[in-house]
Amino acid sequence: MPRSPAPRPSPLDDPRNAAHAWSRYRSLLRGMAAATLATIFGVWVYLWNQFGLVSIHLYIATFLGIGLTMMLMAALMGLVFLSSGTGHDETIDDPLDDGIEWGGPEI
Repeated sequence: MPRSPAPRPSPLDDPRNAAHAWSRYRSLLRGMAAATLATIFGVWVYLWNQFGLVSIHLYIATFLGIGLTMMLMAALMGLVFLSSGTGHDETIDDPLDDGIEWGGPEI
C-alpha cells in the first residue's frame, strides 16, 4: 500500500500569522456586534411605533432572535474569511483533484 505524502503546513501554523488572523476575526465580530445592536434597536423602535408596549417577552424574543441569528452568521462567515484569507484552504490534500481548473465554460 503506497504511503500518503505528508500534509502541507498551514499558514496558521505560524504563531504570528495565526495571531494576526484571529485578531482580524475578533475585529470583524466586534463590528458585527455593533451592527447587530443597531439593527435590534431599529427593530425595537419600529415595534414600539407600531404596537407600543405589547409584552416585554416580544422585545426579549426579538433581541434573542435577531441577535443570535446575526452573530451566528457573522461567526461562521468570519471563519470562512479567516480560512480563505490566510491560505489555509489551499493547503488541503484533495484526493479527488484531477488537476483540471474549473474557470467556467470555454467559448
